[in-house]
Amino acid sequence: MSSPRPAPKSFHVKSFGCQMNVYDGARMAELMQAEGMVEAGADDADLVLLNTCHIREKAAEKVYSDIGRLAKRAGGKPMIAVAGCVAQAEGAEIPKRAKAVDLVVGPQAYHRLPGLIADAVAGRPAVDTDMPAASKFDALPARRGGAPSAFLTVQEGCDKFCTYCVVPYTRGAEVSRPWAAVMDEAKALVDGGTREITLLGQNVNAWTAEDETGRAQGLDGLIRALDRLPGLERIRYMTSHPNDMADGLIAAHGDVASLMPFLHLPVQSGSDRILKAMNRAHDLASYLRLIDRVRAVRPDIAVSGDYIVGFPGETDAEFEETLAAIREVGHAQAYSFKYSPRPGTPAATMDDQIAPQVMDERLQRLQALIGDQQLAFNRATIGRTCDILIERKGKQPGQMLGKSPWLQSVLIDGGEIGDLVEVEIVAAGPQSMHGERQRRAAA
Repeated sequence: MSSPRPAPKSFHVKSFGCQMNVYDGARMAELMQAEGMVEAGADDADLVLLNTCHIREKAAEKVYSDIGRLAKRAGGKPMIAVAGCVAQAEGAEIPKRAKAVDLVVGPQAYHRLPGLIADAVAGRPAVDTDMPAASKFDALPARRGGAPSAFLTVQEGCDKFCTYCVVPYTRGAEVSRPWAAVMDEAKALVDGGTREITLLGQNVNAWTAEDETGRAQGLDGLIRALDRLPGLERIRYMTSHPNDMADGLIAAHGDVASLMPFLHLPVQSGSDRILKAMNRAHDLASYLRLIDRVRAVRPDIAVSGDYIVGFPGETDAEFEETLAAIREVGHAQAYSFKYSPRPGTPAATMDDQIAPQVMDERLQRLQALIGDQQLAFNRATIGRTCDILIERKGKQPGQMLGKSPWLQSVLIDGGEIGDLVEVEIVAAGPQSMHGERQRRAAA
């Protein structure tokens, strides 16, 4: 670790990977602001915190590339902190591999960041990858709203142990945040101007807690309670597991108006043999039945998913089963990845690892199919009228960008950040849409 140095007065957080990392990055920023530090750009900040992802090898290697660039930054090296899942997985090995790193903190210990910064300033070892029993959320500053759309973590960890996944090892067992803590954070966000909340979790639909009356509630109960929160216009949730799609949650998609018509429900493969090897604990038929049930109560639902190509032993025929599954589901969007062996996971030591060039070819074919489906879904919304929540300015003068109920990016002329405006979709591309504002009829 580094020798004694001045305490940082400014910071910059760079988050990699999933939405939960984005949430964690925002919470760490709030924590450092509570300590009197100010946010700055990566080229100027006294402290740069890399909030890392360990799902794929490429994501982990990006971190070391960033560390190397920061170590040679013009004007001098900042204090460098590595947080997140790479920090949890590699711990004290990180500063051994990259001498420029000053502190390391895992995703369950980042509430201790101020103390670690003080240790790094004093030249003491600053590594904390504990998973304390006490909730880190209790030690974090109160939430402040402001952004039109905000993430809210309600559940962390995973008990599923898919054979390719490091999450149970880097995030720990499944833990649900208490009812009151979630409701209080949601109220604080809305009081600050937030109009849309996305509930987050590694398996968000596994969330469960007792409400203020002592009654056990699942995610659907939480959504219904949030629906009654004045000022909250939209609710979303991700990421879900097929095994936790309860009847009540499916029903909520049909009768909770603020729950947006968007469902991210990963299946990973269309082959039952591969799903079993992945330890997914569901088969394709049960997954397709879930999609049909959600569509029965919300016909306009936008379905998103995750797919892994090149899992060990995947044959050409099994890959074709995945393509067939994608055609049957019909996606508004989806995430797709080449299998990446992660140290410590069962799949990393399986026989029949797939050659990189085979995975490349399969991924290109799969992404082309998903791209066609996404464009078709977007084009099908042309002529439809819907509300857009404006989130930021567009690239052109006077242009604003917002999200449709189906999580599409929609460009419109005029408006203010935070406005919920009615538009007609007039044009559609693969990544974004164009809308024209509509005048609401007088009451």
